[in-house]
Amino acid sequence: MSTSPVPAARTAGWHRPMLVFAWVMAAATVATAVGLAVDDRTLAGSPMWLKPFKFAVSMALYSVTWSWMFSLLYKGKRFASWVSSGLVAALAIEFALMAVQAFRGRASHFNAETAFDARLFTIMGYAIAALWIGTLILTVMVCRAPIADLAERWAIRLGALIALAGLALGVLMVTPTADQTRQRERTGTSDAIGAHTVGAPDGGAGMPITGWSLTGGDLRIPHFVGIHALQLLPLFALALGALARRTPALRSGTVRARLVLTAALGYAGLVALVTWQALRGQPLTSPDAATLLALAALVAAVAGGAVLALRAPVPDRPAPHTEPEVLQR
Repeated sequence: MSTSPVPAARTAGWHRPMLVFAWVMAAATVATAVGLAVDDRTLAGSPMWLKPFKFAVSMALYSVTWSWMFSLLYKGKRFASWVSSGLVAALAIEFALMAVQAFRGRASHFNAETAFDARLFTIMGYAIAALWIGTLILTVMVCRAPIADLAERWAIRLGALIALAGLALGVLMVTPTADQTRQRERTGTSDAIGAHTVGAPDGGAGMPITGWSLTGGDLRIPHFVGIHALQLLPLFALALGALARRTPALRSGTVRARLVLTAALGYAGLVALVTWQALRGQPLTSPDAATLLALAALVAAVAGGAVLALRAPVPDRPAPHTEPEVLQR
């Protein structure tokens, strides 16, 4: 697997529109990086082109990963191709509207200052809803794909499921805040609908590159961590497979699958932890005692699970898998 566009000779069976869109987003990453360098405008304390830049990178990773995962499907490929093309359309709409708003010097998300801004945000909301539904359909299909290697099978399935949950966490950001609700009750309107910061206004001091809040909880963190399970867990499984050539303890597919399951449970726990931290209005860089205790418990559980995965007896090897092997293309 690769997390960037690759030569056509190595992409037989991949979903072509998804792969082309990944190339488009790679180009958009360069273009928005240029925007960051030459456009000194800011919005809510952040460079105007930072959000489009981050979304271009994320969309490129998402598209190239699902383009590859399409090649793992054995049944329903025509239907999956239609769904995947729909996802490309949804992503393209989302990014195009975001770029338009950046060019106009306006906020793309949560913006209800004018009827036009609110309409664009509504369209983006529909695009994201379509993206989630399409991703759900593809996740169900890939969970049924006959992937021969046990560790890679579980890494792909669980990575897709956690990523789906990460996408869903974006809903937390479009819920009106208490101040917005009060303003709407008072005046019948509100300049914004939703926010990504909890316990502080959007636009305060932020971390370099990511812009995540340093003054309050930031709901973008669990959203980001969750969706990138789609890449990290399959990469972890492939790394275990590569290490197995030199490490006898990893040569058993059962052992590698146990380690993948342990990593997936730990990753899901991390998503839950950063969600809990953000909802309490706590910056990622300023964890309190409860957060640190929960993190220590999570690390201990993952370490213990890894030890058990390596030391537990390995059952006798089952009969060879009779379904088609489609992982390697």
